[in-house]
Amino acid sequence: MSEPKHTPVLLNESIDHLNLRAGKTIVDCTLGLGGHSEEILKKIGKNGKLIAFEQDEENLKLAKKRLKKYEKQITYVHENFENLRSQISELGLDLVDGILFDLGLSSPHVDDAQRGFSFKNDGPLDMRFDKRQKLTAEQVVNKTKEKDLADIIFHYGEDRKSRIIARKIVEARKQKPIKTTSELAELIKSTIRSRSKLHPATQTFQALRIYVNRELEVLELALDQAINLLKPKGRLVIISYHSLEDRIVKKKFRYYTQDCICPKELPVCQCNFQKKLYILTKKPIIPTGIEATTNPRARSAKMRVCERI
Repeated sequence: MSEPKHTPVLLNESIDHLNLRAGKTIVDCTLGLGGHSEEILKKIGKNGKLIAFEQDEENLKLAKKRLKKYEKQITYVHENFENLRSQISELGLDLVDGILFDLGLSSPHVDDAQRGFSFKNDGPLDMRFDKRQKLTAEQVVNKTKEKDLADIIFHYGEDRKSRIIARKIVEARKQKPIKTTSELAELIKSTIRSRSKLHPATQTFQALRIYVNRELEVLELALDQAINLLKPKGRLVIISYHSLEDRIVKKKFRYYTQDCICPKELPVCQCNFQKKLYILTKKPIIPTGIEATTNPRARSAKMRVCERI
């Protein structure tokens, strides 16, 4: 079996905006197959240090193989980046020079049917980034109450037909459990009539993946930690792939650019809040037309960058 191919999204743009120099300490919170990390390591040189987080065991194995010649410079962390602060502290570090998040799916997640992230090939309804966790998409689909399932599809998939989809899923699972990606995709396709080029199950699959992996909750937690781990002039680069992620990033950046967070009705500031960030991207950076054409995963990508004061 050949190794999965993976093209890093916004590679040159992200490397440039990290403002890398020899000897810097950088954190890649989403190692994946190591595409961004490899370029980071080239820039920071033999005296530089990379701390790489990856919760997917298979991705971690492949990345280690790819980055073998840099192994003396890398510390691998097989954990979710929600544990960013504690893991950095365990390594004896207080602050770092730069942090990268490349959110969303990596190529193996989409290409390997057994991971259950995509309906382009039939596979089990899994969708776990970290196989050590217990909750799977199959359990959510077959055990969640109809109202709660509709809420998941609506809030995380932004699908206005969430109630119809949830009702159909509950009706179908009464006959037999829904166990595969094709079963779920076909059920939704037969329920929702649409002229859109987007498959009717796309938003439901996104919603289940986000819910199973607690993606938005984890992102909220990790951003606060990342911002407070940066040295002065340190850069935070975040690549997101849908509006829910981008909204969280934009809101968090704005929060830390404030000089005061007191309620507006207070005549005098009492919060002692200190501005921590400069936003370096007034508008998100998006892929060029060439990249969007040659790398389908890049089409919806948005990159935002801030610098610690």
